[in-house]
Parts: sequence; C-alpha cells; structure tokens
Amino acid sequence: MVKFDPQKHHRRSIRLKGYDYSQEGAYYVTIVTWQRVFLFGEVVKKEMRLNKVGKIVEWEWLELPKRLSYVELGEYVVMPNHFHGILFIHETVGATRQGQAMSLSGIEPLQTVAPEGIDGSPLPRGPKPASLGAIIAQFKSRVTKRIWKFPEFKETPIWQRNYYEHIIRNETDLQNKTDYIEANPSLWDEDDENPVNAKPAT
Repeated sequence: MVKFDPQKHHRRSIRLKGYDYSQEGAYYVTIVTWQRVFLFGEVVKKEMRLNKVGKIVEWEWLELPKRLSYVELGEYVVMPNHFHGILFIHETVGATRQGQAMSLSGIEPLQTVAPEGIDGSPLPRGPKPASLGAIIAQFKSRVTKRIWKFPEFKETPIWQRNYYEHIIRNETDLQNKTDYIEANPSLWDEDDENPVNAKPAT
C-alpha cells in the first residue's frame, strides 16, 4: 500500500483531480496526528490500548453513520499517532442528504464563504457538502473540540492539516485494505508511522 509521503505528495495533489468525492463509493482514509505525536494510546503486545483521547477518536468515528444516514463504516483502527478507516458513501435523496450534512448540531457549517467576488456573489470555500472531504473535516473537528475540553490539550494541534485517501475499486481492493487495518497493531514495529522506523534526513 502506498502511504502518504509529505515529501512526494504536495498537499493540493492528494485528491484525484476531477473526481467527485461526494458520489457513492468506498474509501480508505488515513489521518495522522500533528507532527506524528503519540496521542491516542500505545501498542502493547501487538494490541492497541486506547487512552481517553483515543477513545474519543473511536467514539466520534462510530457516531458518523448515526448522524449521517448516507454513511456506512467498514473496518477501522486507532493507532498511537494515526487512524485508518474504511467509509462507504451511499446515494440518498439529494436534498435530504445535503440537509443532514448542513444541520448537525454543534458543528460549524460545512461550506464557508469568502468575501464577495467581482460580481458580488459569494465565493464558496471548503469541501463540497456531503463529500468525503466534508465528512472527514467534521470528524476531525468534532474530535479536536472534545479533546480540547481536557485542560492539558487546550488549543493543542491534534491533526495534520490533510488526510490520505484511496478510492476502493473492487472487492479485492476492499479485502486488502480491511486485512491491512486489522493487522495494523500487530505490525506496529514495522509501521512507517512508528518513529522508531523513521529514516534519517538526507
């Protein structure tokens, strides 16, 4: 599996150009903590042990389909400094789906607006409502706000700015990603996100 490498993948090129990430499909996502800091727990005897912060990440992920009826979850794992998950987006009635995305209590609007354009019309910014980007942005935001309630984490950066995604093309691809996620804790000693395996700068 190709992992996101900030040295190779410029932030603007991570998303597949021209692809509609709000359309029905299956997606594999990886989200990494700010500067790969261990925030969510530790791996002990090849099993992940979540701390109170890691449990927030897990809880918010499991809440997604409860709040968004067009979302279904596959395998996932919270690791010490990153998260892997499989997410399915299903087609629903467009107005209902967008309404759900825009009206979550306690969450900032998915689409903010910049100052007016030349013709006086607002310039949209941020991910398309009900898209993968919007879903992940909400997830990250909700996790951050809950973690910030702990005094020791107040206003501390939690996530890297972006996330890595892979469009799952078929059943074989889905099984491969599922197997990888399930094996992640047992393979932590060889994981690229484990600082022990960090390659020295050249």
